[in-house]
Amino acid sequence: MQSTGSNYQIAARIERLPLSAWHLKILIPIGTGWFFDAFDALAIAYVLPVLIGLWKLTPPEIGALIAIGYFGQVIGSIFFGWLAERIGRVPCTLYTMLLFSVMSFACAFAWDLHSLEAMRFIQGIGLGGEIPIMASYIGEFAASKRRGRFALGYQLLFTVGLLFAGVAGVYVIPAFGWQWMFIIGALPALIALPLRWLLPESPRWLASRGRFAEADKVLSKIEAEISKGGTVQLPPIPTNVPNVVPATTRFSALLQGIYLKRSLTVWAIWFCSYSVIYGLSTWVPSIFRTVYHLTNEQSASIGFMNSIAGVFGALIAVGSIDLIGRRPLFVAGQLLCAVPLLILAFSQGVDVGSVQVLVIAAFFFITWLAISLSTYTAELYPTEMRALGCGVGNAWLRAASVLGPYMVGLILSRAGINSVFLMFGGFALVGGLVTLAFAVETRGRVLEELSPSISK
Repeated sequence: MQSTGSNYQIAARIERLPLSAWHLKILIPIGTGWFFDAFDALAIAYVLPVLIGLWKLTPPEIGALIAIGYFGQVIGSIFFGWLAERIGRVPCTLYTMLLFSVMSFACAFAWDLHSLEAMRFIQGIGLGGEIPIMASYIGEFAASKRRGRFALGYQLLFTVGLLFAGVAGVYVIPAFGWQWMFIIGALPALIALPLRWLLPESPRWLASRGRFAEADKVLSKIEAEISKGGTVQLPPIPTNVPNVVPATTRFSALLQGIYLKRSLTVWAIWFCSYSVIYGLSTWVPSIFRTVYHLTNEQSASIGFMNSIAGVFGALIAVGSIDLIGRRPLFVAGQLLCAVPLLILAFSQGVDVGSVQVLVIAAFFFITWLAISLSTYTAELYPTEMRALGCGVGNAWLRAASVLGPYMVGLILSRAGINSVFLMFGGFALVGGLVTLAFAVETRGRVLEELSPSISK
């Protein structure tokens, strides 16, 4: 191997790697990020019906408690997205997981509303930083033809986290108390944390920093493992893949050249989609408890059924994202989600069973985007700003997660449940139309060709 960066052919060598046991080996340390993102989103949803009675919370206070964790995630997404471009993907995943784990335990010992708000804010900083880094990391190891399905295979653990939170909410809280939702949420993270040390740094990131020899060393070890020490022949290195070039990370580059339109579009999709996803997932048990006067157990069961619908929605996304593409999947998911929500918004006297069916249908369709948007965002930017672009995109997710739940609390107390469904349906509709008009299709394109560097 020659010493010049262009001859290491980092991107081309990654492009030719077949799916192997090595890719599956990193499933646990990578997938935990999405698992805990989902678990945390629903842990507070199942805890809230208990805390409403215990601490006499008002709807605005409920919304503020939900929102404060996501506000921390806004800060974490941007800061750690920037830091991952400076010091690497792997170190930042260690820092974010450690911060999240410690604060999950701390939340179990909250004694009132304000103490829990403070702890969830700090917890959110760690959780918010983790997801964009992992999306960037996975995408940088995937071949273009199967990148969507490959990345979403890991992110299926997002829906598993939703389902696991539902099971815990239904069975653990009544038996052991609300504190155990946070304790359970932290224990697996501490188990997975040591495994993160086994992850190699992204060769694409190393090359983008001009560290070509290190990138070659990491990639050579991966090639040796996949080829079983050279006994299994790897496919030939493609000749039409652009090289990774050293470049400087700049916030301003997110709004320059072709990336201006991409950034504005994906930010809008993030905001609109997750205003619905987290608004519904966090409020559904409380809505059925306070508006439709179901018991805590019945409300938790409905939230659990929502989680099951989310698993099936995620499977649809995994199976179709590389077949029909990102743009058609996203448009269909958002517009089909808007339909049942707008029906609820303009209907009067709907029985609780019908409300339940329509809410579950909406959640099923919107989860097509829940596990797909991080992968899509990572595809839109070059290596030197991929984690940063994902971080800022995820910050819009977190901003939606702050505003959506908080607005539900305000609207519910002042204008009623129909207006809440109108807000959700409006966000889904706007997101679908923005995607239809402006989104770029990324299916089957090599990252360096799809998202060239503009850094000087």
